Amino acid sequence: MKLSQFKFDLPKSKIALYPSYHRDECKMMVVHKKSGEIEDCIFKNVLSYFDEDDIFIFNDTKVFPARLYGNKEKTNARIEVFLLRELNPELRLWDVLVDPARKIRIGNKLYFGEDNSMVAEVIDNTTSRGRTLRFLFDGTHEDFKAQLFALGEAPLPHKIINRPAEPEDMERFQCIFAKHEGAVTAPTAGLHFSRELMKRMEIKGINFAYITLHCGLSVFRSIDVEDLTKHKMDSEQVFINKKACNIVNTAKGKGKKVCAVGSTVMRAIETAVGTDCRLKEYEGWTNKFIFPPYEFSLPDALIVNFQMPYSTILMLSCAFGDYDLILKNAYKKALQSDYKFGPYGDAMLILND
Repeated sequence: MKLSQFKFDLPKSKIALYPSYHRDECKMMVVHKKSGEIEDCIFKNVLSYFDEDDIFIFNDTKVFPARLYGNKEKTNARIEVFLLRELNPELRLWDVLVDPARKIRIGNKLYFGEDNSMVAEVIDNTTSRGRTLRFLFDGTHEDFKAQLFALGEAPLPHKIINRPAEPEDMERFQCIFAKHEGAVTAPTAGLHFSRELMKRMEIKGINFAYITLHCGLSVFRSIDVEDLTKHKMDSEQVFINKKACNIVNTAKGKGKKVCAVGSTVMRAIETAVGTDCRLKEYEGWTNKFIFPPYEFSLPDALIVNFQMPYSTILMLSCAFGDYDLILKNAYKKALQSDYKFGPYGDAMLILND
């Protein structure tokens, strides 16, 4: 398929700047793939579509406060630094993006905090905006991380959520089951799950499996090729343990539903699935890009948010739910109704029935 096939007009008024006051009370559209039926409900009714021993697979990555602002030495120019990943804990090396990049060269120093107590030196250029920073800090790694993260804010995707981050966003932009730190954006389909909803799911006998994919910025990067086969996703780190495999494979063996909560879960399990359609233990990286047509091996259901035009998550949704049904029917209905789009937007449940 071509990039231009995923274009649609999205008014800014349809993009959610804030999440629902209660996580599980956003709107949810339910799309039945085989029948083409589309229903409207609220998210906390999601358990009505699942039975005892069905499985939900969650991504338990944890978002850290990746965006911080510093001042360049001598000029005092304000520079945004977006932390991507720690390269070397002992040397305090980080892979980052800087903006404006044209002002930041190898050898420059950046100062952070009201008292300029945190200092970093640029030691390498990696991409047009990418830099390697060495933070100059005397103390333990734990103290360094604590002070660094205290300077940061929630890494809201400003191209979509066009407002300053607020202190509350570090909780809003975090799943309640987040455990393993390493994400620079949230697995947003998981944001809708509240503790009360998950308890109700447990009481019903629905089981949970947890995998980890540390979400990078790949889902927000622009695709600059019309031929989708030529687009390359950024690699993201994945961990799938034996316990998760056993839970998922047991459910599949019993003919139970397996629901992937979000595109990151879908990409992780489709990376790790074997030719026998069983989930395998996996520790490594994935740059899997799913777009129509695609034959899925494991999931029977998918939960995603309503996405931006040209989004890779929109493409994955269309691959799972059928291009015409999702983009021409479900998205058309969402645009005509009061559904909200984006990371803080409303949800869609696609059922393979």
